[in-house]
Amino acid sequence: MKRQIKKTGDGSHTLYVPELNEHYHSIHGAVMESKHIFIEAGFNSSSPDTVKVLEFGMGTGLNVLLTFLECAKSGRKVYYHAIEKYPVSEKEAEKLNLEGFTGSGSEGILDQIHRSPWNHTANISESFTLYKELNDFRKADPGQGYHVIYFDAFAPEVQPELWTADIFRRIWKMAETGAVLTTYSSKGQVKRNLVEAGFSVEKIPGPPGKREFIRATKP
Repeated sequence: MKRQIKKTGDGSHTLYVPELNEHYHSIHGAVMESKHIFIEAGFNSSSPDTVKVLEFGMGTGLNVLLTFLECAKSGRKVYYHAIEKYPVSEKEAEKLNLEGFTGSGSEGILDQIHRSPWNHTANISESFTLYKELNDFRKADPGQGYHVIYFDAFAPEVQPELWTADIFRRIWKMAETGAVLTTYSSKGQVKRNLVEAGFSVEKIPGPPGKREFIRATKP
């Protein structure tokens, strides 16, 4: 998959896939979008002292980096399981400027994230454990008990097979009671599929450039 590095509205980088005409993040601000949707509405909505995070679509590793920084700030422990079918190479990751837009404590962490081996557990710090799974969402079996789910696949119109009620039913089984799932999508069909899978769904005001997005909770 060919990718190009693009600068977004807040100055931070994202990746662009010409064959799909798809950006990995909002062109209005990659870091700003991820903080708003996945950290503030997702990770910070969970309460356990040890949080299990499941990400569908690791991409540039930005959500991993931001969660690591939030983990360090809050003093909580995190087990982070990221699933990705088309991993970003170390050379691509070296060109990304994301650490310059995520604040202190991020130096060298993105490199550590991308150099961590696939399908093995890596300790990024004493309180942050990362497991990167190289797999298709539809075939992955990451286990159960997750408190936070970041659903960060390409858009429903680009990869409709990943946004089905069947996929969300599988995720429902992986989620702990009270778990929160966030995604940048606000599509009505995505909302209906989540409800069909058993989630309670709400739409939340989005970051700049996006009117709203979906947050789902397992009752």
